[in-house]
Amino acid sequence: MLRRFANGFGMLGVASLFGEGFVSSALANVASSNPLEVKPPQYPAKAKRVIFLFMSGGPSHVDTFDPKPRLAKDNGKPLPFEKPKLERTKTGNLLQSPWTFKKYGQSGIEVSELFPHLATCVDDMCVVRSMVADNINHNGACLQMNTGEQAFSRPSLGSWLLYGLGSENQDLPGFIVISPAQPAQGAPLWSSSFLPASYQGTLVSDLKNPIANLSNARFSTRQQREQLDVLKQLNQLHQQKREEDSRLSARIEAFELAFRMQARAPEAFDVANESEETKKLYGLDEGMTETFGKQCLMARRLVERGVRMVQVYHTQTAKRSSCQLWDQHGSLKAELPNNCASVDKPIAGLLKDLKARGLLEDTLVVWGGEFGRTPTAEGTDGREHHPFGFTMWMAGGGIKPGLVYGATDEFGWHAVENKVHVHDLHATILHLMGINHEKLTYRYSGRDFRLTDVHGRIVTDILA
Repeated sequence: MLRRFANGFGMLGVASLFGEGFVSSALANVASSNPLEVKPPQYPAKAKRVIFLFMSGGPSHVDTFDPKPRLAKDNGKPLPFEKPKLERTKTGNLLQSPWTFKKYGQSGIEVSELFPHLATCVDDMCVVRSMVADNINHNGACLQMNTGEQAFSRPSLGSWLLYGLGSENQDLPGFIVISPAQPAQGAPLWSSSFLPASYQGTLVSDLKNPIANLSNARFSTRQQREQLDVLKQLNQLHQQKREEDSRLSARIEAFELAFRMQARAPEAFDVANESEETKKLYGLDEGMTETFGKQCLMARRLVERGVRMVQVYHTQTAKRSSCQLWDQHGSLKAELPNNCASVDKPIAGLLKDLKARGLLEDTLVVWGGEFGRTPTAEGTDGREHHPFGFTMWMAGGGIKPGLVYGATDEFGWHAVENKVHVHDLHATILHLMGINHEKLTYRYSGRDFRLTDVHGRIVTDILA
């Protein structure tokens, strides 16, 4: 109602209706606050920003970054030990990877032939082959990887980072999610939950028109500014006499941010002005890589302009539109190469571009999905969900480069060396951003919540 009122009367209309001194005198004691204001880290940070490349559906570790010669040797034989009781669909015998692995770079890290471009970047990467999660289903596993909790609504990683650190750019959202096709779990993956609503992620799904309604054909910039001033003052008056409601605070800030974005957002998202060389680096000139290449290039432009976290979801390719792209229950030999080909060049381009611009050293890049895939076969050409041991990798932002950390057993089933739980991953990311994961808390419903709940350890061995 207040918004419609302000839009209808404008600043002069309100002053005329209530008297010239109404607005200024009534609000003399109303304090203004900015929830996105930059806050200092708790200790010197190695990283200032995060790009999380999320492969929705769960990439197969034994076909990408975790070679298993024993699978080839025992292909078609039964798994020689009892499977965990946690099982969705019964899988059959061992299934070797159809693709070969080679060592790359000075570090000699082995990478599948499915990632020829990314393989040239291994000396900047830390490949963690011992990830473990707790949920075998997409919904619960995606929630845990994004929020630390499997079942209940909790603030996302990006929301915690905004809450703890604020945003370096006040003219853009501090947490942006780029996903042309939304994952099946949708908004809960980037929700602020019980944190103030100002900290939720801003979804960009239309790459041609990333932020809708940025222009105003009816009013000049000055008129819009006057309207927003009156609207903010009326909302704050309304707020004074009531309990704090983060939705109203977020709405006030959203209007202000939207106004500032009119000048900055179109330029920030516009990849057209990039050089042809840069566009080719990300694969914008090829049908297979164009979509994800645009997402990655947007991510670089956004972190370059001070956005705290950008989450890039891979949810579709030129040959398949799906919310769970990496979910190969069948057609592994046909679908996995397409998935890898659509992200390989763009991600390699992102790493090389960040490095060339001096951004990689304080930008943490994280790659992975919600879990891995079984080393055993589902049907004749598929793999089931697998949270017991899988691979993710990180680069930049204080991570030790050219390193393989942890290991699964010789079949790729269990993480057996230096296990890294999802809570440990989150604790390590917060640590690199200058935050103690045990001390970044928010009181809600009578208890102090945190991203890692009562768990989590910093994986110090992978820190540079």
